[in-house]
Amino acid sequence: MNEQILAQVLCDQLLDETRRRLFEEGIPRIQKCLSQLSEAEIWQRPNDQLVSIGNLVLHLCGNVRQWVIHGIGGAPDVRDRDREFATSGPLPTEDLLTLLARLQEDLKPVLAEITPETLTNAYRIQGFDENGLSILVHVVEHFSYHVGQITWYTKHLKNMDMGYYAGHDLNI
Repeated sequence: MNEQILAQVLCDQLLDETRRRLFEEGIPRIQKCLSQLSEAEIWQRPNDQLVSIGNLVLHLCGNVRQWVIHGIGGAPDVRDRDREFATSGPLPTEDLLTLLARLQEDLKPVLAEITPETLTNAYRIQGFDENGLSILVHVVEHFSYHVGQITWYTKHLKNMDMGYYAGHDLNI
């Protein structure tokens, strides 16, 4: 296999994995958590050092937009990071679900345009010098990190198993 073909195969695999982690795991898990919670629970801050689930949803939408849609895709950077954490809500749950759906729809065409060259291009985001590959890795791990926090807090509030792996034997 020549170098160009291998680069394309690896790029395609990275993009497939990025889509899977965000669109098939992360966003649906957040949607499931939001569906279990009242607006008051979504916007509850456990203490002065922790933000609400609503803040985390705003933060994830802002982060992905800034790093991928702006950083790689070239859209204007309109992020107000401080506001993501300062917002005390309550915003209606439907508004948060709409933001997640819009994020996914806006992200799809940017991911579709990524090439092996895009992955090696240099970008400056939040004062960091990154390449396209590091941006995608950052976004997936950052998204997963906060999905874990949202899940933990939902399980804490509702004393429930989220059933993410229902029907799967994880012991094989």
